[in-house]
Amino acid sequence: MRGEDVVRLRPPTNRLNERAVLWWRVRCLLTTAVPVGVLAVLGAFIEPARTWLWGPAAVLAAAGLAGTAFLPSWWYRVHRWEVTDEAVYVRTGALWQEWRIGPMSRIQTVDTVRGPLEQAFRLATVTVTTASAKGEIRIQGLDHELAADLAERLTRITRATPGDAT
Repeated sequence: MRGEDVVRLRPPTNRLNERAVLWWRVRCLLTTAVPVGVLAVLGAFIEPARTWLWGPAAVLAAAGLAGTAFLPSWWYRVHRWEVTDEAVYVRTGALWQEWRIGPMSRIQTVDTVRGPLEQAFRLATVTVTTASAKGEIRIQGLDHELAADLAERLTRITRATPGDAT
């Protein structure tokens, strides 16, 4: 491999769509509401265990609300992505950051996914499957039109990129 063909780890430049913050907040609230709701309902019907059920429900609710208020904004500040003619770059995580590079020659498939909440917020996730044991590279929180354009662009670039012989 020639020196100029080497793809190097570097910070990606693009932010996610700002609507991703609200999408993450709703996901956090839903994730919190289910166990809190179960504990609260059980506490309402099982009087002898009420204190033992409502206490943890209150703690979970407080932790969930704190996480909902704080984490999505932090994730938005940290998550980045970029696509060049050579590679897909993604940085995710909050406490444990993960930086991934997917060279174009290693890309096998490109998909877009829009779950119900993503559809409600007009967002999408682009999933890039590579010939890597680490698995797919996901770019979440993109505007759905940008995601469709990005998937098309990645498909065009990978079709024109010769495969990696190594």
